[in-house]
Amino acid sequence: MSEPIPIILDCDPGHDDAIALLLALASPEIDLLGVTTTYGNQTLEKTTANALRVLELVDRTDVPVAAGAARPLNRELVVAAHVHGESGLDGPVLPPAATAPVSEDAVAFIADRVRATGPVTLVPTGPLTNIARYLDAHGTEGLERIVLMGGSIAEGNMTPAAEFNVWCDPEAAQQVFSSGLDVTMIGLDVTHKAILGPAVEERLRASGRVGTFVAELNAFFSRYHRATYGWDGAPIHDAVAVAHVIRPGLVETRHRNVEVECESELCRGRTVVDLWQRTDRPSNAHVAVDLDAEAFFDLLVERIATLG
Repeated sequence: MSEPIPIILDCDPGHDDAIALLLALASPEIDLLGVTTTYGNQTLEKTTANALRVLELVDRTDVPVAAGAARPLNRELVVAAHVHGESGLDGPVLPPAATAPVSEDAVAFIADRVRATGPVTLVPTGPLTNIARYLDAHGTEGLERIVLMGGSIAEGNMTPAAEFNVWCDPEAAQQVFSSGLDVTMIGLDVTHKAILGPAVEERLRASGRVGTFVAELNAFFSRYHRATYGWDGAPIHDAVAVAHVIRPGLVETRHRNVEVECESELCRGRTVVDLWQRTDRPSNAHVAVDLDAEAFFDLLVERIATLG
């Protein structure tokens, strides 16, 4: 087996972020150097506490957590309590965090890890503010690639035009897409194919204590999606980004140009993907277009089972 890929998970837990974190912890293909947190699904204070609580659940407090942005670069703070609940991780009961984040800010933490280990893959699954702040301070130095959950070709979940993470901080997202880095966008077009329904929930419950926790998270997360979309389950958006790093064949991508709408109020945060190459703008992202959902859930259940 080749060397594990060093990654930093930049997240805003969040039900699907928590599941993405557990998948990363359970996967030998990646070396999780740390977790950085951002506002998004809830406030920074709550998302940071949730990252610590998930690590404590699986006795992985060796993985450092660094708190980052409390708000977007220029925009007002908006959180997704209507989807993730008051705690950001409503559903199963977790004890309050017994550990604390490191004293370093997320940007300094990423810079230190890059200096210590060499090129790092960033996997951002929340608003992209921390990543934009890193690029401002350090440029693209030390970043191997970015695999982000956000955006879409033709879907919206915060507005008809835009996905939540990119909508929160469109200026940060535009900075990431125009950085010249190797960027992969795992958007709603594919994550909406990763609907965790009752059959997979049962498999998770049968796999053990952590699988039961994931199933209970999903049961709460499914309420909003059942009411909004009529789905019998919830899309595990963020875990798809982690799965793409672990097993590249699960997601099909096309190399295309992506620009972020920052001017319009109606289309704020829309990722304008030139899927059919109607312009001569250069390709700047590998855009996810399809997902092998069955293989994705097989991987998820198999890995979560190893956590006990």
